[in-house]
Amino acid sequence: MSSFGRAIASARKGKGMSQKELATKIVKEDGEAITPQYLNDIEHDRRSPSSDHLVGEFAKVLKMDPLALYGVIGMLPEQDRKLVRKSTPDQINQAFVAFRKKLKE
Repeated sequence: MSSFGRAIASARKGKGMSQKELATKIVKEDGEAITPQYLNDIEHDRRSPSSDHLVGEFAKVLKMDPLALYGVIGMLPEQDRKLVRKSTPDQINQAFVAFRKKLKE
């Protein structure tokens, strides 16, 4: 996966869905579906999903691993952000060393 947008576009096309079809299935926190234009912007990396909720929606609808999506966005899920806030700088450094080591395997 090289970007969130490319991952979403690839998964959508793999499921034979149009942007309009996928947009109607991705529901924001307010209960409204995203627009096809917003999805188009995401797929072309002009925008990123604005919340953990939307990342979860894309993962659920497209049957993707949400952690992989967080990885290509370059952010942590809320539960991991909470852990970081409770950790010492040394613990955070050790976690990132282990993270980088695993990805290089």
